[in-house]
Amino acid sequence: MSEVIATNQTILVVGGGISGMSAALEAAECGKQVILVEKNPSVGGRVSQLYKYFPKLCHPKCGLEINIRRMKANKNLRLMTLTEVTKVEGEPGNYQVTLKTAPRYVNENCTACGACADAVEAEFDSEYDYGLGKRKGAYIANSLAYPQRYVLDPRIIGTADADKAREACKYGAIDLDMQDEETTLTVGAIIWATGWQPYDANKIQPYGYDRFANVITSVEYERMSDPFGPTGGKILRPSDGKEAKNVAFIQCAGSRDRNHLKHCSRICCMASLKQTTYLRDKYGDDFKASVYYIDIRAIDRIDDFYQKVKADENVTFIKSKVASITEDKETGNPVLHGVDTEGYHRYSNPHDLVVLAVGMEPSVPADSMPMDITINEEGFIVPDEANGAIFAAGCSADALDVNRAVQSATAGALRAIQVVNRVAGTEG
Repeated sequence: MSEVIATNQTILVVGGGISGMSAALEAAECGKQVILVEKNPSVGGRVSQLYKYFPKLCHPKCGLEINIRRMKANKNLRLMTLTEVTKVEGEPGNYQVTLKTAPRYVNENCTACGACADAVEAEFDSEYDYGLGKRKGAYIANSLAYPQRYVLDPRIIGTADADKAREACKYGAIDLDMQDEETTLTVGAIIWATGWQPYDANKIQPYGYDRFANVITSVEYERMSDPFGPTGGKILRPSDGKEAKNVAFIQCAGSRDRNHLKHCSRICCMASLKQTTYLRDKYGDDFKASVYYIDIRAIDRIDDFYQKVKADENVTFIKSKVASITEDKETGNPVLHGVDTEGYHRYSNPHDLVVLAVGMEPSVPADSMPMDITINEEGFIVPDEANGAIFAAGCSADALDVNRAVQSATAGALRAIQVVNRVAGTEG
């Protein structure tokens, strides 16, 4: 890795999802020196794993492509992938940050030709597809991955596959001797944009995610719906590979629940409404979607989208918190049990497939933070003078949709810019 130069007028952005990219670009385009670190091999975060946005149902890759183009064109922005923050010390305007960068085993000679992937035989569960598909031991996460450079899975290092990858590369891009590297930087301000992760559905015991093959999560369903996803865009039952045309969507799966996540994750209702439209796109009138909900939280501009979905005769809304799920052994159908609170009658409804709208929680748990910072009971960073010049952006600050996450990132960038401007003024 080339030497990383930073000063107390540099802004460090941690996390390369939509919030981190937005914050880094806003600051860099204002003329500030910015270092953006991302723990994965490429930027894009959870947004890169979406099939469509609500309410316009456009494809996220359009916006990501624009951001990547902006990143490539800006000389004030330095990107470090496979990199995590391990320690933060110091004070506003003068932080010492320790970074750990894992080896990619592929250098900058890479042309993304794919010869290494062709040569490698080992396959692993694809993180990009939430484990629904496989990827090679030499891989690029997706077609829009930036940097557009392959990475070798560390599990193949020391095996014959690693040697095959090196021999297949005619550009000398495979470097099997790469090691972990530690870097210490001085920066003036930090924007923490490490994003969110889906709540672990295995913890919701009554819903049987860990026992029933045809109970999946909303993020898995999203990847399944993507034509470039693990099933080629087909909504398939994991148990038998048959198309699922009678699909149940369970809202607040693990959210607004004192036993799980107490908070509302804000995006789940709209995500499920969006996901019902995928069924109509694929099957026309030959489908049935059932949305089990406590209440639908659609406000402002997105209420129009809710009303449109509600008007679809093939979509049924059932006001109920599902009590439990069992499985019909003969058909493999999940059977939902509960009480419809609008009619107060009990139901036991079979479906081809059940999609759990799992909530959002911060990607970095409170006890794993490399610095002292004020965090609320949900694990989100809250504004506090004690945080100094460390500012939360996007879903590090709260459960937010993409639009609000980008607004939060812009606010974080402005606060960080003010800090380094004061530093520059003091030293000038």
